[in-house]
Amino acid sequence: MSRIKVTPGISIDESEIEERFIQSAGPGGQNVNKLATAVQLRFRLASPSLPEAVRQRLIGLARHRISKDGVLIITARRFRTQERNRDDARERLIALIRAASAEPRPRKPTRPPRAAKERRLEHKKMRAVLKQRRVRPMAD
Repeated sequence: MSRIKVTPGISIDESEIEERFIQSAGPGGQNVNKLATAVQLRFRLASPSLPEAVRQRLIGLARHRISKDGVLIITARRFRTQERNRDDARERLIALIRAASAEPRPRKPTRPPRAAKERRLEHKKMRAVLKQRRVRPMAD
């Protein structure tokens, strides 16, 4: 079987992808009720092709598309032909894996500037004075 190159370090064997053709709602004219043009692509996340870090990020990205069995399901029904829907589903899978393979940049902790702290405290004092003036005077 041939391999699908996703990134320079990641490639997927075509045997790891399962495709089912289903009937599609939407455009198709007279053929819409006769032909199965939509594609349901299934990819098992326990694949040895994916590094563990990429697998975890992929689970986070595609949480709602993953079945309880750990299978990523992508349904493509945008086009009228099986072949174009099949290509669309594969492109979407590749895009998802590419997005998951990009490591997130670490956050650098920052502190607010001294002037910002002073402005915040000054505003807080002004609000306190304003609210203090709203209090009703005590009756003797």
